Amino acid sequence: MESWMWCFLLCSHLLILYFSPSHSLCHPHDTSALLHFKNSFTVYEDPRCGNGYSKNGYSKTRTWENGTDCCSWAGVTCHPISGHVTDLDLSCSGLLGNIDPNSTLFHLSHLHSLNLAFNHFYESHLSSLFGGFVSLTHLNLSNSYFEGDIPSQISHLSKLVSLDLSDNDFLEWKEDTWKILLQNATVLRVLVLDKTHMSSISIRTLNMSSSLVTLSLRENGLRGNLTDGSLCLPNLQHLDLSYNRALKGQLPEVSCRTTSLDFLDLSGSDFQGSIPPSFSNLIHLTSLDLSDNNLNGSIPPSFFNLTHLTSLDLSDNNLNLNGSIPPSFSNLIHLTSLDLSGNNLGSIPPSFFNLTHLTSLDLSFNNLNGSIPPSFSNLIHLTSLDLSFNNLNGSIPPSFSNLTHLTSLDLKGNNLNGSIPSSLLTLPRLNFLYLYDNQLSGQIPDAFPQSNSFHELHLSDNKIEGELPSTLSNLQHLIHLDLSYNKLEGPLPNNITGFSNLTWLWLRGNLLNGTIPSWCLSLPSLKQLDLSGNQLSGHISAISSYSLETLSLSHNKLQGNIPESIFSLLNLYYLGLSSNNLSGSVKFHRFSKLQYLEELHLSWNDQLSLNFESNVNYNFSNLRLLNLSSMVLTEFPKFSGKVPILKSLYLSNNKLKGRVPHWLHEISLSELDLSHNLLTQSLHQFSWNQQLGSLDLSFNSITGDFSSSICNASAIEILNLSHNKLTGTIPQCLANSSSLLVLDLQLNKLHGTLPSIFSKDCRLRTLDLNGNQLLEGLLPESISNCIDLEVLDLGNNQIKDVFPHWLQTLPELKVLVLRANKLYGPIAGLKIKHGFPSLVIFDVSSNNFSGPIPKAYIQKFEAMKNVVIDTDLQYMEISISYGRKKYSDSVIITTKAITMTMDKIPKGFVSIDLSENGFQGEIPNAIGELHALKGMNLSHNRLIGPIPQSMGNLTNLESLDLSSNMLTGGIPTELTNLNFLEVLNLSNNHLAGEIPRAQQFGTFSNDSYEGNSGLCGLPLTIKCSKDPEQHSPPSTTLRREAGFGFGWKPVAIGYGCGMVFGVGMGCCVLLIGKPQWLVRMVGGQLNKKVKRKTRMRSNENGSRMN
Repeated sequence: MESWMWCFLLCSHLLILYFSPSHSLCHPHDTSALLHFKNSFTVYEDPRCGNGYSKNGYSKTRTWENGTDCCSWAGVTCHPISGHVTDLDLSCSGLLGNIDPNSTLFHLSHLHSLNLAFNHFYESHLSSLFGGFVSLTHLNLSNSYFEGDIPSQISHLSKLVSLDLSDNDFLEWKEDTWKILLQNATVLRVLVLDKTHMSSISIRTLNMSSSLVTLSLRENGLRGNLTDGSLCLPNLQHLDLSYNRALKGQLPEVSCRTTSLDFLDLSGSDFQGSIPPSFSNLIHLTSLDLSDNNLNGSIPPSFFNLTHLTSLDLSDNNLNLNGSIPPSFSNLIHLTSLDLSGNNLGSIPPSFFNLTHLTSLDLSFNNLNGSIPPSFSNLIHLTSLDLSFNNLNGSIPPSFSNLTHLTSLDLKGNNLNGSIPSSLLTLPRLNFLYLYDNQLSGQIPDAFPQSNSFHELHLSDNKIEGELPSTLSNLQHLIHLDLSYNKLEGPLPNNITGFSNLTWLWLRGNLLNGTIPSWCLSLPSLKQLDLSGNQLSGHISAISSYSLETLSLSHNKLQGNIPESIFSLLNLYYLGLSSNNLSGSVKFHRFSKLQYLEELHLSWNDQLSLNFESNVNYNFSNLRLLNLSSMVLTEFPKFSGKVPILKSLYLSNNKLKGRVPHWLHEISLSELDLSHNLLTQSLHQFSWNQQLGSLDLSFNSITGDFSSSICNASAIEILNLSHNKLTGTIPQCLANSSSLLVLDLQLNKLHGTLPSIFSKDCRLRTLDLNGNQLLEGLLPESISNCIDLEVLDLGNNQIKDVFPHWLQTLPELKVLVLRANKLYGPIAGLKIKHGFPSLVIFDVSSNNFSGPIPKAYIQKFEAMKNVVIDTDLQYMEISISYGRKKYSDSVIITTKAITMTMDKIPKGFVSIDLSENGFQGEIPNAIGELHALKGMNLSHNRLIGPIPQSMGNLTNLESLDLSSNMLTGGIPTELTNLNFLEVLNLSNNHLAGEIPRAQQFGTFSNDSYEGNSGLCGLPLTIKCSKDPEQHSPPSTTLRREAGFGFGWKPVAIGYGCGMVFGVGMGCCVLLIGKPQWLVRMVGGQLNKKVKRKTRMRSNENGSRMN
């Protein structure tokens, strides 16, 4: 018994000794190896590892000192008896350097576990000596910048239980190394290789390892099709193959009856087809992510047997979920996270409201319509709800106040209206509220409680009005505040304090007035301040928000000098002061103190004087955009060598004259705007750099022939040389360009024909050659190669051709102006099914067209049938691939009896002008289907027949000109429906009857009706008789005859034959006297007709007297 006790005490002592971390000193060999390893690196702060040098706030190697026991060092674990290092964890230690084959790390031959994750071993190749750690069970080298091929010796680590090489983007697997590793590592349970290159690996080799429990191969470049057995590895519980874009084909069938999988992520690949019903065999799944694929069809009913699911993500597919989600969806009672965004849900299924454990629900981008159901209040555990970018309307339901756990609510990008419920702003845990891009109105409720959790509040792009609420000052945790593009008014509050965390303050595009309060300019954490587009006035006070990166005060009424404090904002990269009333004198070089400045906007301050001192040495090392438009500059600033990376320069609307300076040709500009100046040099004196993307020299006096050297700017996208004095012909090389989007040469003195061949890869969206007067010849049919063409304006030239019917093949053509040329003949009917589907401006006036109005075209003007409600007055504009400036399309039109230039074309403007041609026949009824028309001019043609009653459907019409035709009948009363009609001209026709007096017709003057002898009633002085016969149209017979189909050609033939016959008879009479047969034929019949006519009149008068 005593011996047994001694044995027990000895074993206990040995066990205690074995597990004691400090029973023995570290082996001297290992101590030396570790110290040499430490000294081969420098230590840096890695932001990936939290605060300081590691997650614990220090580098682990700091404790490694010579003369101390290495087993007590941070990250080091030793064997309790031998003292050899067995575990080394230096993750997040801020090590910076290289691990080469000579590293003493490889002297630690007894290692069982090695973790070097989250360090910076830049340009280190994964040494083959890692394969020498034959006792290693855990190896983690993730996020450490290793590169090169993974050595085959890694497969010698046959005892590995876990291997993590993830997020080493330049490590690459070879298939042989991969196969041998899977064969040898028979106890491998965890394999994480995210973001390593595996593009040469066959996806079929995944079936080779049966021991794996966790396999993560996210974003590896894997390719091929998953086999049916891929999801049936016997021990596999966690499988992540996400974001391997080359994985494609169908989702694999789950051929096994049961699997161990509880986590499956196949998102971000190219899987197609439907979800297999056999997925219901994955009965242990708790998380399934199939998002961002090309899946289609509906969800199979068996899918809802996966009752253990807590997270389901099917977002961003092509699933047809509209009406196909059955009530059995509510079987997924354990769901806490559901993401169906980016599909076609259509409406919110009632079964969703039974998923009462949901904490996160995302139904964004789903074409949801109707109002938000109040049943959302059932989901009381929701912390995040996203219904953004749908077609939801109606008001925000008050029942949202029951969702007291909400931390994030996203309703942006809908059509929600009404006011913001005050109860929404009092939700106790709400951190993020996104309501922007809706139709919300009313005031912001003055209901923010003192205890709130708001971090971000985004209410921009609505119709919210009134003043900012006083309780806004309670939002002391706020980081982002965006109330831009509303109708907020009044002054900014003065009494706000705190806001120590606020980094974004955006109030642009409102009606705010008064001065800028000092608190706006002194917030300690503020990075972006945007108050542009308001009515703020007064001086800019001192700015002490030194963290500011963006300061935008443009488009206000600010006055006075630029404050000195602006030049101390050393973190500023954007400064916008344009379009104010700033004054004083500024030495331009002072802005160079802002060394990070990328954009400087000072334009449209014509009282602000800039002093460009040539003898001062300064440099804008980061400046990319400079806007000095409309600053009364009389000479170019001397910027030679001072703006080395400038890409965009705007100097328009100044008084610059003479020639462009040489320094402008020395920098590689992408955008140059010198429009509206007094430049006079010849075009061939410009130097064209290959990087130039946008050039605007319009409204100058540039002369000379059009030089083909302009095509040296091979990347140019917008070329605007309009309103100059250019001569010569248009170079063919411009039509050959594959980069040009806009070619605007209007109002020059160009002559000759258009380029004969437009490139097959033509990208033109605007071609404007209006008003050159001397352009002639035929229209080149190759213009139809420009399939993106939106605006074609060839008006006011000498082009002689028939109507270019082939233009109807251009699906994007919105504006077609051919006015004032020599085009002739009838406009042929359609030859394709969908002709001119996008056309909104059609102007072929002042040509020689003939024949009927092209009814077939009018019936296909689809864009003219759909009314666009343009509340924000958007314009037709084109941007280049890089840069900020936009090109605005312009057009010369005749509307409301005025020929005018539209410098910008509103997207909602729709017009037809066929005036001053030779169109004949009646106005087609189909014209009444063009409901979006705002202007219509059919004047000075040969149109006959009545005004169609269908014109009363054109309720958006503002100008109607049918003058100088041969229209008959009365003015349809349906025209009184045209409530927006401002200009009406029906003069010089054959109209008759009483003029309608309702609605707008009470505003028109005599000029609208003159030259119609049969019209009566106000505003004419001719009163209408009570007898309707008296004012019946005098041209009734004419109209009746017109009904038989006689046009002007038969009449002309008749007149011609009659004249020939008359001349012949005259000659006969002169030669042979008065023949009796002629007297009997003409005279006898004439007497009979006169007598009959006399009797008829006598009978008619007698009957009236009776």
